[in-house]
Amino acid sequence: MGNKKYLLKITIIGALGGLLFGYDTAVISGAIGFLETKFSLGVNQKGFAVSSAIFGCILGVAIAGYIADKIGRKKTLLITAFLFAVSAIGSAIADSYMFFVVARIIGGVGVGAASMLSPLYISEIAPAEKRGTLVSLYQLAIVLGINIVFFFNYKVAQFSTEAWNIETGWRYMVGSEVIPALLFFIALFFVPESPRWLSKEGRHDEALSILSRINSEEKAKEVHQEIKAALGQEKGTLKELFEPGLRMAMIIGVFLALFSQITGINAIMYYAPEILKSAGFAVDSALMQTVIIGIVNTIFTFVAIKYIDKLGRRTLLLWGVTGMALCLFGIGLLYQLDLTSGPWLLILILGFVGCFATSLGPIPWVLISEIFPTKTRGIAMSLAIMVLWVGVVLISQFTPVLLEMGETMTFWIFMANAIILVIFTYKFIPETKGKTLEEIEQSWKKH
Repeated sequence: MGNKKYLLKITIIGALGGLLFGYDTAVISGAIGFLETKFSLGVNQKGFAVSSAIFGCILGVAIAGYIADKIGRKKTLLITAFLFAVSAIGSAIADSYMFFVVARIIGGVGVGAASMLSPLYISEIAPAEKRGTLVSLYQLAIVLGINIVFFFNYKVAQFSTEAWNIETGWRYMVGSEVIPALLFFIALFFVPESPRWLSKEGRHDEALSILSRINSEEKAKEVHQEIKAALGQEKGTLKELFEPGLRMAMIIGVFLALFSQITGINAIMYYAPEILKSAGFAVDSALMQTVIIGIVNTIFTFVAIKYIDKLGRRTLLLWGVTGMALCLFGIGLLYQLDLTSGPWLLILILGFVGCFATSLGPIPWVLISEIFPTKTRGIAMSLAIMVLWVGVVLISQFTPVLLEMGETMTFWIFMANAIILVIFTYKFIPETKGKTLEEIEQSWKKH
């Protein structure tokens, strides 16, 4: 047997990229009100202070795959950790609005790169039978990062007066990210390079040595032979991803990435406080509203981790997204019938979050990290996850517009998207549990 403790250690370190992803994207929620007062921000400036990081994300994910294919997964992850730290320090010492925005964009580049690199690295390290579970730890790390920073922001805000928060408190909030960033940077020196990238570069002895630490010696040799055989057949060009066979993998990757966003998760997350207030829950405490959702998100992410390699990716997707569609239908119906003042709205929102956490939360990261060939996995994942971030931009920009037109229609549009994804999953997404990356790659050749 391979060294389970060693495998878990390097997976947890790789997943820290997800913790920083969650931390960076959520930290602004506690700071923005104080920033607005400190720098006298208008509505558009306030909006860009929040969303500027997302534009950095799109840039980060666009270039990360190319860099990771050139210099390796580990070195590129080190760069992202450095960017997180620079952004945290820059945001904390900002003496102007523009300085702050530039620092946030730098952090966004790190988030975008990590959103592709961490699941990529874990998938290339993990044994086939554990890959779903281990890559899902990345989604768990995102959720934990969000929960940690919500709690930290609350503690900082409670520490002193409103005036102190406007002048100093928000700086502690955004600057606190330097701690997990430095932890990530240091920890990365204790993990190996991806054995699949090493094989791609012709460094076969190093690759076999790492595989032997993770798998039994016999299994390591078998997997290494598969890797070498697959690499021998690949041209490793971007064009290859759009040729018959792998074209279907690219379509699945892009479709999953986009629909993980346009089924409404971030609309629910962004607007949950207002929705929950209207339902009569915790009017005086936005923290309690986010904590309830955070707890449900965390619990059901553990459910996905437990079952993703037992039931499979496809089964969890079909059941989870169907549950999301039913909850979205119910939410829209409550608005249509003007029944939002009772407990059912909260119950359906939590049901939606739970269904998302068992399906569209972790599974796109898992599938996108395992369906592409080794030689082009970095670039292919960059393309797919760039579409994911475009989806984030679309949702954050257009949800307020949709809500102006009516809550019922908004949630039923998200429901229609969920139904489309269920049909697409049933018809086109294969089951990949228990297969090596090379076996998955070969299966596309039959299409």
